[in-house]
Amino acid sequence: MARVAWLLLGHLALGLGVVGIFLPLLPTTPFLLLAALAFSRSSPRLARWLHDHPRLGPPIRDWRDHGVIGRGAKLAVVAAVVLSVGGSLWLAIPWWALAVQVAILACVLLFVLTRPSQPLLREPAPGAR
Repeated sequence: MARVAWLLLGHLALGLGVVGIFLPLLPTTPFLLLAALAFSRSSPRLARWLHDHPRLGPPIRDWRDHGVIGRGAKLAVVAAVVLSVGGSLWLAIPWWALAVQVAILACVLLFVLTRPSQPLLREPAPGAR
């Protein structure tokens, strides 16, 4: 049963990730990372397909291999956070709900913005050529 749940989650996340390619405020990379995780627990074939996909695979490989979140993904996250908080202010949600939202989104921003945007170059070991 758990395998089926992971498989369904993978398909849902993949679908949202693909939609995010075309909708500027729906971030693609987090959904692709979730799909990769879910497929790795449910379907090695789908996990391989996703990792090797020419369009969808690079952000997954960047994260897996280097812990990198690209600049475009970071900009999408910042835009989504600003619009979420702005929308909540416009809708005049209760102050305590706004405080919870801002606290959670601040943690998300802190995490995303402190990840590198490109792989770090490492110095070769002394004597290595």
